[in-house]
Amino acid sequence: MSQQGREATVKKKRPTWIPVVAGLIRRKDQFLLGFRPNEEPVPSVWEFPGGKIEPGESPEDALIRELDEELGITVEVGPLRLSVTHNYGDVGVIILFYDVIYWQGEPRAIYHEDLKWAGKKELKSLPLPEANKKVLHRIIATLP
Repeated sequence: MSQQGREATVKKKRPTWIPVVAGLIRRKDQFLLGFRPNEEPVPSVWEFPGGKIEPGESPEDALIRELDEELGITVEVGPLRLSVTHNYGDVGVIILFYDVIYWQGEPRAIYHEDLKWAGKKELKSLPLPEANKKVLHRIIATLP
């Protein structure tokens, strides 16, 4: 490899990877989604609620904390359903999607601009973050 080729390789910036959890909160044949605020990265899209895993925190504990902060609900986290990585350029996300098998309280839009319950057909038509779109077919497959 030429010196110029090595320099180009060295100068390429790798994304900063952020570990994230998301809750698959299901009511019958619908999932709960939150509409991301305009001032956030990846704004104005519907997402599965969750957030960043803090250093030293388990993914399950992070999801319990995030759903309390974002929705005001207490949850019991079920099994890991699936995971996905997506590179948004300078930042990449590693998302772990967990089933939420029980929750207490009525979800409120504390962080999100709005909340909605969406079934198969609506999920396919909503604007979603690219990372969520990558696994949407697998999430929809869990619905009756």
